[in-house]
Amino acid sequence: MLAFAFWATVINYLDRQTLSVAAPVLRDQFHMTNVAYSRVVFAFMLAYTIMNGASGPLIDRLGTRLGYALTMVWWSAAAVLHALAHGAMGLGVFRFLLGMGEAGNWPAAVKVVAEWFPDRERALAAGLFNAGSSVGAILAPPVVAAILLRFGWRTAFVAVGVAGFVWLLLWWPVYRTPCEPSGAKAAAPEPVWQLFRTRFVWSFTLSKIFMDPVWYFYIFWFPEYLKRARNFDLAAIGTYSWIPFAVAGTGNLLGGWLSGFLLKRGCSMTVARKSAVTFFAALMLSAIPAVLAREASVSIALVSIAMLGYTGSLANMLAMPADVFPKHAVASVYGLASMGAGFGGMLFTLITGWVVDHYSYTPVFIGFGILPLICATLLWTLLGPLVPRRA
Repeated sequence: MLAFAFWATVINYLDRQTLSVAAPVLRDQFHMTNVAYSRVVFAFMLAYTIMNGASGPLIDRLGTRLGYALTMVWWSAAAVLHALAHGAMGLGVFRFLLGMGEAGNWPAAVKVVAEWFPDRERALAAGLFNAGSSVGAILAPPVVAAILLRFGWRTAFVAVGVAGFVWLLLWWPVYRTPCEPSGAKAAAPEPVWQLFRTRFVWSFTLSKIFMDPVWYFYIFWFPEYLKRARNFDLAAIGTYSWIPFAVAGTGNLLGGWLSGFLLKRGCSMTVARKSAVTFFAALMLSAIPAVLAREASVSIALVSIAMLGYTGSLANMLAMPADVFPKHAVASVYGLASMGAGFGGMLFTLITGWVVDHYSYTPVFIGFGILPLICATLLWTLLGPLVPRRA
């Protein structure tokens, strides 16, 4: 069951990373500035933000099996439609549609983890499925670059979109909810407005504004950074830009292991989860020397550490909703919280495009090195204890 969530996340990232790898070609063909490119990314983030608030409650109501299937169908079809783009406007429209569908992946995957794993294993299980984001990002540069160079960028978008329909052929007949007798009635989801009034949801949402945009920067802008600031061509981008994502994959495992280790040593759930997030957030400061390094190899190594820090932090943040809320509410909770991630992604994406056009990548990397520590501070000061909440 965890493998389904893992491979869905791989496909999710292949679909979104195709734009990043193809961006140097598309920007030249469509004559897009950094600001224009940031608006295309903004279209994705706008839809992603809106639908995070809707997809979580929808999946809780429809159930994991049907809800996950519908989101996969939507975003895979949207990925294929990118092949029809003939300018920045069309590209933005199809990115918007992609963001609408992709928003459902994490609420659905978090629900899979909540349904199948006990609390001590959730961070590691969440880290394992979230490793799919790193694997997808690792595969995207060489795979997409190879397809693009041989067949063109339109074929690249179609190829990655079709992968989602293959996943669906396996998911639909196999997935089931564990330990529910036949005919059992599922608990009714709580109203969204009632969930958002809880201290956990609004503070967790606020914290994600300052964490997830860092990852969005790396997935959408890192290939562009290598081309514009480090003078990499498309072949070199395909050869080297996957390295930080490969390193980031280990962060998913290390993040889950660290909180599990602290729990076994007698730490409370609150201390274990928040300490793990803080430790890995501190690693993300390596983004600052990364942009200052003269050698591209050193820069890539330091970005790799920063991205490992993100995935280590996220493995624990993915587990937090299930630590507090019952299974029938976790998709709604994580979907609402991800609206904060989407809002931050939109805001900082537009800021990134403007700053790079008017200054350079240096202040951008410095800012994204500091933001995760703000997230960790908010978790310690606002979130409160991670204790199961009564219905």
